[in-house]
Amino acid sequence: MNKRNALQLIAGSMAVAALGVGLSACSETKQSFNAVDITGADYAKDFSLKDADGKVRTMADFKGKAVVLFFGYAQCPDVCPTTMTEMAQVKQQLGKDGDKLQVLFVTVDPARDTPEVMKAYMGAFDPNFVALIPTPDELAATAKDFKVYYKKVDGKTPTSYSMDHSAASFIYDPQGRLRLYARYGAGVPSMVSDLKTLLGS
Repeated sequence: MNKRNALQLIAGSMAVAALGVGLSACSETKQSFNAVDITGADYAKDFSLKDADGKVRTMADFKGKAVVLFFGYAQCPDVCPTTMTEMAQVKQQLGKDGDKLQVLFVTVDPARDTPEVMKAYMGAFDPNFVALIPTPDELAATAKDFKVYYKKVDGKTPTSYSMDHSAASFIYDPQGRLRLYARYGAGVPSMVSDLKTLLGS
């Protein structure tokens, strides 16, 4: 083989190799979600808050499960009960994988949402849903870390106030990594699909 033929052979081999790499890269499909993919976000990575039993919880407690975390309050008239009802339906529709889902509810109204209130509230949707009850200072710090909005809106009496708050859910994979931001009203089928993807089922 002369030098020219050798060079042509080498060039051809390199082209085939490059084509192979290109085809390989194209075949690696990125996971597709209905919710907003925020994988790699540098916020809302963890928390340290007491549950209704007074036990301090962190994301590490739920490793191995997909976690859906929502901020709300027990006297919320619409968004909160709707979201919790949908999450109970999502868990049911996941079938055998329902046990791999953990729903967390962080109250933005710790003054009224006592442990007793939150146990009853979670129990109305699913006894395995966990309520987290921060102190006012912890709430402020956690809301800031999660980029969540909340504000007290005065009512006719001192105890009849309401709370404006963000209505989306944060979704974590079984390794405890923040992956998705699900806007309110996304719907049960959308959530089920995304959680099945995260759970690899």
